[in-house]
Formats: sequence, structure tokens, C-alpha cells
Amino acid sequence: MPRSVLSGPISSPRVDFGIDMGNSFLNHTVDGFLKIGAVGAGRVAAEETFECLKKGSISKGKAEHALKKMLKEGAYWGAVGGLYVGTEYGMERIRGRRDWKNAMIGGALTGALMSAVSNHGKDNIVKDAITGAAVATASEFINYLT
Repeated sequence: MPRSVLSGPISSPRVDFGIDMGNSFLNHTVDGFLKIGAVGAGRVAAEETFECLKKGSISKGKAEHALKKMLKEGAYWGAVGGLYVGTEYGMERIRGRRDWKNAMIGGALTGALMSAVSNHGKDNIVKDAITGAAVATASEFINYLT
């Protein structure tokens, strides 16, 4: 039976650009905002494109609605990403080491702050802090595996 083998490294494309704000903390935060915001806007663009293809038509109103939704989601995702990246970087600078604990603290603070800003109530703020810490820590551990 024929068999093929894939050899060589597999890597995803790297999208990188730099913005120099004159401060390393601000550089990381703005970079996180822009990159994660682009992911959020891209998600909405893909969903809206799918909906238009499913219906078989597009209107000016639908395109304007999609653009507004992309901007709103991009700004929200960017705020979460920028806050997380900035917090994690700040923890790294304060603690003087780079490890999973920075991700955990950054995720917890980001989850709590985003929940507090959204007025989710005291109990949900704690739950969102725990969720943020868990997701960020899991992501960091997965990153160590690759």
C-alpha cells in the first residue's frame, strides 16, 4: 500500500509589524491591541461573508452593519488583548522572570477588569477572573509544548 510521509518543520505564517511608542510597556500593549483586534474583526468579516453567501445577496445596509460590527468587535477584542499583553508584560517586569505565573496573573486581572467594566456583578467578576487566569495559563502551557 502506498504511503507518504511529510517531513520538515510546519509553521504558520508570521505577521509582524512594529510600532515604537518610546516605551516598551506601551509597545507591547498597542501591539496586542492591534493584533488581537484584527483577529476579532476578521472573525466578524468571515461570519458576515458566510451569511451573505448563504442568503445569496448583499445590500449597502448589510455592508454598513457588518463594518460597524467589525469595528466594535475589533475594538473589544483589541482592548482585551492589549490589557492582557500589557498586564502580563508588567508582571514580567515586576517579578523579574518570565513564566506561566505572569500569564495567570495577567489573565486574572484582565478577566476581572473586563467583567467589572461590563457591570457583571461581584460574583461574575470573580468567575471571569478565574476563567481569564485558566485560559491564559492553559495557553502558556500549550505554548511551552510547541
